[in-house]
Amino acid sequence: MAVVNLLTAINQALDQKLADDPSVVVYGEDAGYEGGVFRVTAGLQKKYGVDRVFDTPIAEAAITGNAVGMAINGLRPIAELQFDGFVFPGYTEIVTHMARYRNRTRGKHGLPIVVRFPVGGGIRALEHHSESIETLLGHIPGLKVVFPSTPYDAKGLMISAIEDPDPVIFMEPKRIYRSGKQEVPEEMYRIPIGKAKVVQEGSDITVVAWGAMMREAEKAIKLLENENISVELIDLRTINPIDEETIIESVKKTGRFLVVQEAVKTYGPGAELISLVNEKAFLYLEAAPTRVTGFDITVPLAKGEMFHFVQPERIADQIKKVARF
Repeated sequence: MAVVNLLTAINQALDQKLADDPSVVVYGEDAGYEGGVFRVTAGLQKKYGVDRVFDTPIAEAAITGNAVGMAINGLRPIAELQFDGFVFPGYTEIVTHMARYRNRTRGKHGLPIVVRFPVGGGIRALEHHSESIETLLGHIPGLKVVFPSTPYDAKGLMISAIEDPDPVIFMEPKRIYRSGKQEVPEEMYRIPIGKAKVVQEGSDITVVAWGAMMREAEKAIKLLENENISVELIDLRTINPIDEETIIESVKKTGRFLVVQEAVKTYGPGAELISLVNEKAFLYLEAAPTRVTGFDITVPLAKGEMFHFVQPERIADQIKKVARF
């Protein structure tokens, strides 16, 4: 097995599916010749040609709208949007056509589309380049929303997303594109969409995170090594569908629940997960479920963005409060 970072793992998945399935096409702003602004698609156009890996104008509505037409006509498009904040011009096509096509055809037809883009902050970027918008997409019926945190998961989930008969939004945490490496099988493999992963077993409190926040949660747990608190850490991996079973079984065991998200607090995935726990594990709770989140503000520019982000110390403090309630 090769030891690679998250970015390279996604590139491997795209490469292998392009080789495996002639209906797969990869495209987006600078996704062809340059290999994307972060070089996730580097080398693919040279290997597969401009008919299957190509650049587009700066027109997100056209990128997502054309994906619908491609999928209806038998292709499996993988559309790259250059940054998270650039999703909004393409949001109409995603919501009104991609997400509704299965329902519109009364279940007869799906649209095998992957819309992928880098998400979140941490690279000192400009406005519209650091958004965590999983709520806006996870809320839409008909869309699957994937948010990996490790190279191994990123490759397996991407292959599953490409093979899915319905549209998948694939969020790539840009903050950890090149941060850390992991052994990843060179052959194709699949991780089921909608299945969370228990990263660390524990007995005192359940902590759920995803994407770049998994790293911060792991750092927080290390800060608590001398606190005698046993943390069960779960990587959600998929915003929608949510793996209810894994979360509820964990909370029934620990009796306490904390969710960590980079996104702003109000109406975020954390609120949905807390509601789920209250509905299905209320009688097992020893403390009120809670969350550690970004603040309800626009992500600050470079000098201030780290003040917005969830830090390990904030997570550790909240774990102690909930565990000792």
